[in-house]
Amino acid sequence: QVQLAESGGGLVQAGGSLRLSCASSGRTFSTYTMGWFRQAPGKEREFVAAIKWSGGTPYYTDSVKGRFTISRDNAKNTVYLQMNSLKPEDTAVYYCAARLGMLAANLVTVYSNYDYWGQGTQVAVSS
Repeated sequence: QVQLAESGGGLVQAGGSLRLSCASSGRTFSTYTMGWFRQAPGKEREFVAAIKWSGGTPYYTDSVKGRFTISRDNAKNTVYLQMNSLKPEDTAVYYCAARLGMLAANLVTVYSNYDYWGQGTQVAVSS
């Protein structure tokens, strides 16, 4: 069983930055594909970013490209989401997700393909 714990959310003004962290309890963290999703009030959960277990080219939804960066530290069992130039429309609960093994590029964006989820951390961006 893998447990994920997000941290780093908060309230920030538009244009500001936050760094989210997701710590995993799994001893095989390095074999997991890790993703970040978000859910705004009244909206469906949407894909934000993902990174393979081996690192390599990450994946991003178009609305965050150039502003957000996903990275992972397998030695610390932690994945990060650096969020810069935040906008009010980035306001949501952000969730960390893990999937054992690889996912094809067209599957990393689908939340049902992930096995484990954190409890979420709130990000609020004021205008």
